[in-house]
Amino acid sequence: MKILYVTSEAVPFCKTGGLADVAGSLPPALAEQGAEVAVVLPLYERVRDRFGSQLKFECYDYVDLAWRHNYCGLFSMEKDGVTWYFLDNEQYFSRGTLYGQADDGERFAFFSRAVVRMLDRFKFWPEVVHCNDWQSALVPIYLKDDGVREDRYRSIKTVVTIHNIEYQGRYNPYVLGELFGLDAGWVKDGTMLLDGDANLLKGAILCADAVNAVSPTYANELKMPYFAHRMEGVMRQCSDKLYGVLNGIDMKLYDPRTDSRILQTFSAEDMTGKDACKAELQRMVGLREEPHTPIVAMVSRLVSHKGLDLICEVLHDMMELPMQLVVLGTGDQRYEDFFGWAAQQYPGRMSVRMDYNEDLSMAIYAGADLFLMPSKSEPCGLSQMIAMRYGTVPIVRETGGLKDTVQPCESWRDAGNGFSFANYSSGDMLHVIREAVYLYKDYPDVFGRLRQRAMSGDFSWARSAREYLRIYATITGLAWPLHNDTRRAAETPEEAAPVEETAPAVEAAPVEEATPAVEAAPVEEATPAVETAPVEEAAPAVEAAPVEEAAPAVEAAPIEEAAPAVEAAPVEEATPVEETAPVEAKPAKKTQKAASKTTSKAAKAEKKTEKKTSSKKGTAGKKKSAE
Repeated sequence: MKILYVTSEAVPFCKTGGLADVAGSLPPALAEQGAEVAVVLPLYERVRDRFGSQLKFECYDYVDLAWRHNYCGLFSMEKDGVTWYFLDNEQYFSRGTLYGQADDGERFAFFSRAVVRMLDRFKFWPEVVHCNDWQSALVPIYLKDDGVREDRYRSIKTVVTIHNIEYQGRYNPYVLGELFGLDAGWVKDGTMLLDGDANLLKGAILCADAVNAVSPTYANELKMPYFAHRMEGVMRQCSDKLYGVLNGIDMKLYDPRTDSRILQTFSAEDMTGKDACKAELQRMVGLREEPHTPIVAMVSRLVSHKGLDLICEVLHDMMELPMQLVVLGTGDQRYEDFFGWAAQQYPGRMSVRMDYNEDLSMAIYAGADLFLMPSKSEPCGLSQMIAMRYGTVPIVRETGGLKDTVQPCESWRDAGNGFSFANYSSGDMLHVIREAVYLYKDYPDVFGRLRQRAMSGDFSWARSAREYLRIYATITGLAWPLHNDTRRAAETPEEAAPVEETAPAVEAAPVEEATPAVEAAPVEEATPAVETAPVEEAAPAVEAAPVEEAAPAVEAAPIEEAAPAVEAAPVEEATPVEETAPVEAKPAKKTQKAASKTTSKAAKAEKKTEKKTSSKKGTAGKKKSAE
């Protein structure tokens, strides 16, 4: 299977958020599963500065975007079994930052248009193009638009991954032709129109063959107004092609046993290095060196949906607990001002760093004891997975991927791998923090086992890659050598439960148990065909139910042999009402099974039947075969 992965950032080349981690890890995981994968992203200035000497120039072309006719260079690089392509245009991509420019709409429209234009120059023609967020949302739209004129584009299937639906790419609809080179019909027919804007993400969702969110819970949340940012109607409309695949992390990169980025390595079996990392973290950020005081940490963007309002409400109550707090991140000015002021109120017990520092973040993951993520919404979240890998137990709100990855601690039966609360409430959050702190302080053995369970979780990309390959196989119709567990999940009900497998269940029913059930049932509801049909008319009823459809496993019982068992019912006791004798498969099956009984059993049945009064129900043709 040939897959082209389109992204605006990817580690190790460039990163601003979780998308880069996904784009840097998923394609190699797909390649390990046997797929042929290429990734395409812009050639930013920072990528050229760091990796320019390793890039190979492939070719160049010109890309038409509305009235523009711009140069586009193509560079490549082989890494981790994946071909990485970079689209070059200094006017658009030689910037100090990846996003936040006034012309972002034009920049990423050029990127999307160039991806489609340069398909001929890649080493394979893709069967699936996998896009991410609004920056590449125009790719499925351009493929649909070009497919009207060129048949070759119609063979390409598209997948769109929503990492955070809050960012949709919304623009004035009157610039659709001027900015994106698209006909106004894309807005007039409603494909790209939402709340009066041209919405790029909406257009991609409607045009794509499959849409997936980055966790199963988030996929369900996107159908709710609270989480969908005005897109809940679109997501419900596309629910038949909506999937939820949980993100993973690079288990080799984030491995405390081998990670050279932390002060001292450690493992779940030997936590000595964890203690050293904790002492080093306290020295780095100016906290008191207290080995038995738990450190609660946050590594996050300081924005509202990360749940910072809850912390602001109860920070002083939190600091009354025997704990230390460290915060790393940047964001909205009001939160930066608040945390800066709070750190001054608790010197030696609270530390705040207003920047993004990779080395410090790894020191926090390795040295902290508890990791706080009270998010209002969290599509997936990678920080809680990384924290667990380093033995830092998460405290999360049950939303999105946080709910899918963190199971609440039940210390009485040694279950769970973290702490969680459901309501978006500062009181609930404070209660869980208090529970976690005192479990650490008062029950170190229980907390140690909890920490070991957190460290042993499987958050690898191999699991996620198999799920994505199943989606690709579904939309392309291509067979894929999936693992047994995934193949069974993808099978249809008919394939998963063959007809032959049902026969043993019918044969296994003991005769003694079946007989009372038949006798207790009313004549009209249970078996009208056997009781009311004369012996002479029973044979045609048996012939009307084909043996192959009723019970394939019982084909060995000839129809002609059914007569002796049926004759056991006296003719004079039956009420010949031909109209009420339906042709049913169930009596036919029972008659056939009765045919396999021996002559001696049939004789016994005759004697037993003769003794019954006319009010008793005839059961001679109902007995189950034990063969």
